Amino acid sequence: MLVTITSRHEEVAVALRERAELLVERLAKLAHRPSHAQVEFDLDHRRPTAEIRLHVARGVVHVATAEADDHRTALDRAAAKLRRQLDKKPAARQRRAGPRKEE
Repeated sequence: MLVTITSRHEEVAVALRERAELLVERLAKLAHRPSHAQVEFDLDHRRPTAEIRLHVARGVVHVATAEADDHRTALDRAAAKLRRQLDKKPAARQRRAGPRKEE
């Protein structure tokens, strides 16, 4: 799976990039057929933010954004949000089989 890590308005440390890749790989194990992911670090009004976008089968994109005092904490919060999204099983995705027709 391809993981793209970008930063805006600031350089991101190598250790943080490695942590982002590790977290995305863990989250990808929970997703249904992940294709690629994007992690973006930004300074939004001097407040570090992290956004994770995980693209899965059938064009579904899971997005989680978080702010914190530093980029590592923002990344962890965004990963927790994304994990909650992946843990949910919406009723629309569950197959509803009606009574079988007998011939």
